[in-house]
Amino acid sequence: QVQLQESGPGLVKPSQTLSLTCTISGGSITSSSYAWSWIRQPPGKGLEWMGVIRYDGSTFYTPSLKSRTSISRDTSRDQISLQLNSVTPEDTAVYYCARVDYSDFLFDYWGQGTQVTVSS
Repeated sequence: QVQLQESGPGLVKPSQTLSLTCTISGGSITSSSYAWSWIRQPPGKGLEWMGVIRYDGSTFYTPSLKSRTSISRDTSRDQISLQLNSVTPEDTAVYYCARVDYSDFLFDYWGQGTQVTVSS
């Protein structure tokens, strides 16, 4: 059974960097069958896809966040990380990591999400 667990600070000050980690168990982040995404949901709004890291380490980001976002990985720990720079209160959201199955390009496993609030 694949499980994803997000972790990181729940409160970040404006202009600082938001850093989150997703730890994957029951699967390998280097499997060519899957990719790993970060998705967020601001309060009262829909889900927003932020970016993805593929099995080979290549990354793709949504254009609106590309200049502030970095996704990386630690293959020895089966972890993926998210960094979002220069945060503002508009970055307040529940942040999720999710697995993308290449057989149908659907998100088949999700973490439970972690609330991040940007406030001074």
